[in-house]
Amino acid sequence: MNRRGGPLCPPVLRRREDRGVLPYKNKIDLWRMKGLSNAKKVVIALGGNALEDKSLPPTAESQLEVVRRTADYIAEISCRGYEIAIAHGNGPQVGRILLSSEAAKEVTPAMPFDVCGAMSQGYIGYHIQQGLKYALNKRNKNTPVVSLVTQVVVEKDDAAFKNPSKPIGPFYTEEQAKKIAEEKGFIMKEDAGRGWRRVVPSPMPRKIVELNSVKLLWDSTIVITVGGGGIPVIENQDGTLEGVAAVIDKDLAAERLAEDVGADILMILTEVEKISINFKKPNQQDLSHMTVAQAAQLIEEGHFAPGSMLPKVQAAVKFVRNNPDKIAIITSLYKAVDALEGTAGTVITFA
Repeated sequence: MNRRGGPLCPPVLRRREDRGVLPYKNKIDLWRMKGLSNAKKVVIALGGNALEDKSLPPTAESQLEVVRRTADYIAEISCRGYEIAIAHGNGPQVGRILLSSEAAKEVTPAMPFDVCGAMSQGYIGYHIQQGLKYALNKRNKNTPVVSLVTQVVVEKDDAAFKNPSKPIGPFYTEEQAKKIAEEKGFIMKEDAGRGWRRVVPSPMPRKIVELNSVKLLWDSTIVITVGGGGIPVIENQDGTLEGVAAVIDKDLAAERLAEDVGADILMILTEVEKISINFKKPNQQDLSHMTVAQAAQLIEEGHFAPGSMLPKVQAAVKFVRNNPDKIAIITSLYKAVDALEGTAGTVITFA
């Protein structure tokens, strides 16, 4: 019996055995050695490709279509007996909400940045709720799915406020970016070879305000939380919370969540199956396993792009360093189930 919704549901996606993929014996042995064969609690951080398809227009309707596909993979993880919580990004979405608000400011007052972040949590969470609940129902699994508007405390003197680095909104050419910077005063930076985007401060997550609610719901419900990294707020001396204009990295927020709920696994889903060094070069090397020390060395050597793979590896390293008996996995959405079985992805362990 599953603690979330009765008997384990039958798988819909094709299992590893059906595809003739042999397990990586060394990785499975590693998991057993680490005592993770009974790991159950997983925090999943969804990447941008889990919410949007570059071949489709950036509309709400397109997002829902993509999320429905994503939900099948997440439902399969739940059906394998894992207890999960879901975090997600919001860079493109919050950027579009902000653009819409600014474009209509002559008709209705523009919304503050933190409010735009809260709005993005609502509509992305709504889509994930719809898609995941349907995917679970198809598998005869009656598990509630809820979105929690989540605030995350940051330090008001965080150095990130002096060095904006988090990309949001659509991609532009360099010429377009320069024009926007001149006209609106935005800070624009090149984003991992994909184009130019507006960047905003990305402070470190310090405390999840609604953490107790996540814990209370955990045993019965799949919770979608810290969406977009959480709504960044600072704590005032009188105890009030005040929203700030920033975007917390969703992978670092997911790491904070994973630690706080005692997760066994932090799973970060992105566009690639494995972490690579010398990415997109003739000597590219895909990595199935890294220790914390090895990952730290590769970070120091500059192998991972800021705003892309770097925060994912940093979040994975932080989680495992603080929890040496746990693991982190970085892989693609489409290989998530295989990665949990030890046959795909990059696994980060303490040693």
